[in-house]
Amino acid sequence: MNTSVVNTGRTAWAALRMLLVLTVVTGVVYPLGVTGIGQAFFRDQANGSIVTADGRAAGSRLIGQSWNLPGTDEPDPKWFQGRPSHSGYDSLATGSGQLGASEPALVRSVRAAKRQVAEFNGVPESQVPKDAVTGSASAIDPHISPRYARLQVGRVAAHNGLSAARVRQLVDDHTEGRTAGFLGEPRVNVLELNIALRDLTRRT
Repeated sequence: MNTSVVNTGRTAWAALRMLLVLTVVTGVVYPLGVTGIGQAFFRDQANGSIVTADGRAAGSRLIGQSWNLPGTDEPDPKWFQGRPSHSGYDSLATGSGQLGASEPALVRSVRAAKRQVAEFNGVPESQVPKDAVTGSASAIDPHISPRYARLQVGRVAAHNGLSAARVRQLVDDHTEGRTAGFLGEPRVNVLELNIALRDLTRRT
């Protein structure tokens, strides 16, 4: 038999065996192993970090959502509001608006948003923090700064018949520190805060 044909056959058979081995390892063994470890040691994270309320899924603590009046695009004054999202918190359309800080359209949008947030919360524009008028890089950030959460306390308290002190304490209780003590900034998860707010209003 021709030597080149034999060598080609051996090479093809070796390549086929390697393909089969890698398919099993990377396509079956590895995914099952990672899934098993995730379910055994990180079940909550592996399943989407779902937050429940009244025994039902209320959302993921990793994905922001709108808190508008039913059937409208207007923010509901009884809830804490999250950061603006150009995608409407669509988890399938993540990403920033791709506008630079000096882009006139962005500047006009931020100025208008600043006026709206100030009016909505009954505070001077000078008190409105950056995260209240700018979206995150992902457009689905579930967190706001403690400063923005505290700015909303008066409005939320008034529309829920609660004292500002109780709502402010709720914000303090749900303020998360820096990861590992030095990564990121203190933050408040809006979904978890609003669920706690709802539970508080039910008890009063």
